[in-house]
Amino acid sequence: MQPGRWVGLAVVFTALLGALAIPGAQAAPDEQAKLKKLREEAAELTKAYRGEIVSLEDTQKLAENSSGRVARLKRSLAAAERKLTMFAQTAYMGGGIDDSLLLMPQADLGASSIVSYLSSEKTERVTSIKTLIAEEKKAAKDADGKIAQLEQHIKELKAKQHEVEQKMAKFGFQVPGSSSGLTQRLITLRAEVMQTFPMPFSVGCLRVGDPGEHGKGRACDFMMSGGGRMPDAVAKVRGDALAKWCIDNADKYGIMYIIWQQRFYDMRTGAGWRMMSDRGGITANHYDHVHVSVL
Repeated sequence: MQPGRWVGLAVVFTALLGALAIPGAQAAPDEQAKLKKLREEAAELTKAYRGEIVSLEDTQKLAENSSGRVARLKRSLAAAERKLTMFAQTAYMGGGIDDSLLLMPQADLGASSIVSYLSSEKTERVTSIKTLIAEEKKAAKDADGKIAQLEQHIKELKAKQHEVEQKMAKFGFQVPGSSSGLTQRLITLRAEVMQTFPMPFSVGCLRVGDPGEHGKGRACDFMMSGGGRMPDAVAKVRGDALAKWCIDNADKYGIMYIIWQQRFYDMRTGAGWRMMSDRGGITANHYDHVHVSVL
């Protein structure tokens, strides 16, 4: 290869790899450590609050999903950087192009066409990788924001912890009965609800193996429709009425929180109705049933 061609290649490769400097390695090394610490604090709060805190679970999930996306993008960018480096070394040292390194269609590219080939690569492969870099930066910023939200929410819940513990003390702590698998508090609540409201559809309480309140015998799902369908207008009104009744009678029956129509109302925090993150379906988002958990 002519000396001028070598110089030209060196300039192109230097510019190419310089333009694709991967920022992933610059990421804060303590992000996972911070998330681990926040998970531990969240678990302690859940125990202190005697059960699932939906808002905390949602915020934690968002933070972990965002952090996971950053990690996946970093791996993709690192792989792209290695591939480009190998490509540059092969073309520069061998005087030819190993097109398999870039997963390009077979092409007869000799040393005389390397520079022009790289120019076209800038338009396609380089643009694609730059897009990945931009996505990684955006995802990292989003993850930082979600982790900050989780940190702030934990701080708020900790500030209310003593107040919540005092409020719950009057209800005492119940364990499920050996025969029913439900606490007496939940049995009493279920009987009152079914006496007060018509229940044309099923009522599901104990769910063996469930890690949440159903598995602890402290929650019931009062179905407003069947077969995973959205409730009709009449059933929607019934569900609204049941949700309001639960809020109004929370202190009487020791209700901890309710979920209805992708919203939750936590009696411990006193935050009122809040939206729940999308869990992927009518039933998962509680559009077809009112979920009630007791202390």
